[in-house]
Amino acid sequence: MRIRFTPALFCVLVLPAMLRGAPAQTADEVVEKHLAAVGGRAALAKLTSRKSTGTVTISTPAGNLSGPIEISLKAPNKTRAYMQLDLSAIGGNDKMVLDQKFDGTAGWTLNSLQGDNQITGNQLDNMRNNAFPTPLTTYKEKGAKLEVLPKEQVAGKDAIVLLVTPKSGPVIKILFDAQTYLIVRTVTKISSPDAGELEQTSDPTDYRTVDGVKVPFVVTNTNALQTITIKLDKVEHNVPIDDAIFSAKTP
Repeated sequence: MRIRFTPALFCVLVLPAMLRGAPAQTADEVVEKHLAAVGGRAALAKLTSRKSTGTVTISTPAGNLSGPIEISLKAPNKTRAYMQLDLSAIGGNDKMVLDQKFDGTAGWTLNSLQGDNQITGNQLDNMRNNAFPTPLTTYKEKGAKLEVLPKEQVAGKDAIVLLVTPKSGPVIKILFDAQTYLIVRTVTKISSPDAGELEQTSDPTDYRTVDGVKVPFVVTNTNALQTITIKLDKVEHNVPIDDAIFSAKTP
């Protein structure tokens, strides 16, 4: 039995929630309104780590796999998503453990059934370009370029669109609610060992304020292979996180 899993969970949880406004706005103005909307630079500057727990559901042609998930984020850009998926929905008698890690330089996907793979290509670029709690506070220093594109609609509502072109790696299109300046969608390229390069759409919803900062408690990632839905139950900031958990050798 072969179960496809695209290692692209973090593209959404650590990417910033940007905003929307009048067409005359510059990209810098959009960024500043976004930062204010999610809590402000001062509140964001206080965050050094985030630990989130909840459930994940991966929809595949064979059936839906679901189970608990724990996501750890640590400044400047370390990430880990650990999940245990129940295989009974597709006729399995066991659980599959998926552990996606990035230590700031290299990334891995550890799969208890299919073996381990090092993350490469544009997925690795996306991880390297990310930053906790948001890369929008330092995008200029990192050489990324932002451009305001024509408006689009998401769920029947106008959205401002920013195109982010990093110094290296795939571009990211970010769409923001016109009224709240919170992110409603991101679109970028990811890599799959089975299917090569894919376009992935990520939709964050259910924003809640935690320690003065708005966090999406539901994120849905969709590509041609599958849909991944993450629903968080608990989010904690500034908790101690050992750097060792981001290493490929740490279970």
